[in-house]
Amino acid sequence: MKNTLNKLFEHQTLSEQDAYSVLTRIGKGDFNHSQIAAFLTVYLMRNISVEELTGFRNALLDLCLKVDLSDFNTIDVCGTGGDGKDTFNISTLSAFVIAGAGYKVAKHGNYGVSSSCGSSNVLEHLGYEFTNNESILKSQLDNANFCMMHAPLFHPAMKNVGPIRKELGIKTFFNMLGPLVNPSNPQNQLVGVFNLEIARIYNYLLQSSDKKYTILHSLDGYDEISLTGNFKAISNNGETLLSPENIGFKTQKQEDIFGGETIKDAAKIFINVLNNECTQEQKNAVLANSSFAIQCFEPNKTLPECTSIAQESIDSGGALKCLKGIMN
Repeated sequence: MKNTLNKLFEHQTLSEQDAYSVLTRIGKGDFNHSQIAAFLTVYLMRNISVEELTGFRNALLDLCLKVDLSDFNTIDVCGTGGDGKDTFNISTLSAFVIAGAGYKVAKHGNYGVSSSCGSSNVLEHLGYEFTNNESILKSQLDNANFCMMHAPLFHPAMKNVGPIRKELGIKTFFNMLGPLVNPSNPQNQLVGVFNLEIARIYNYLLQSSDKKYTILHSLDGYDEISLTGNFKAISNNGETLLSPENIGFKTQKQEDIFGGETIKDAAKIFINVLNNECTQEQKNAVLANSSFAIQCFEPNKTLPECTSIAQESIDSGGALKCLKGIMN
């Protein structure tokens, strides 16, 4: 690690192979907490390179516990996190809305590190029991169109990193890795990122895969469609700059999508949205993100058509039924 750190402190980048090697050794417990913290800190001071992110991704995928859900046509809906905006769980809610509309969601998620409430926090609070049992995950997809892959159960090699990330309390390159290392390798992906440079790196990596994907970034810093301003949507079909009005919504304020101070606050908003008892602004944020996810499955449908499908999922109780279906 000493040689690697010296190289990084001299403003050099790692090759793909070096990045793969160092993350593999971190996973095997070859380095102490101080060395790992120093390594993570480097990437708080500069952006990660394509080669580094590719090496880190490949190492995590090789180390992870894989699950075969290839019998299903699935999507992962998640963001990198790390945007510091403390929104409610928009992408996780969108996942249930999509599931309620009949699409299969294989979500990869974790506890919040740089935020108070990640997808795993809110689902655990609501009573969901995490599992890496493939047959249970398949059963959940069959019965509720949704399963959750809680990252620590599928990436056991990263057990040494979790406490360090929590102690740092700020985004690290692991935020960028999360959406790239879903252990089920879904065929479709909606991913939100916290800056445009990362969006373009993701696009470079995903366009060389066989996935149908859309990458979202709100220009005011959100890793999702916040409806607080313009946003970029980058997909297999190119890059588009859009406003809320372009997709049928009004521009709203940051406080409209605040997630509260505690996990309990976030869970209350979560249930209110699924019960269709939330504010219109909260519902609109979920519908906007859900519509892009549905369009990954249905590229021939317009966004307004996809929004209508998402709205029906909430209004009919379909999304709530999917949540209840995984709690058994």
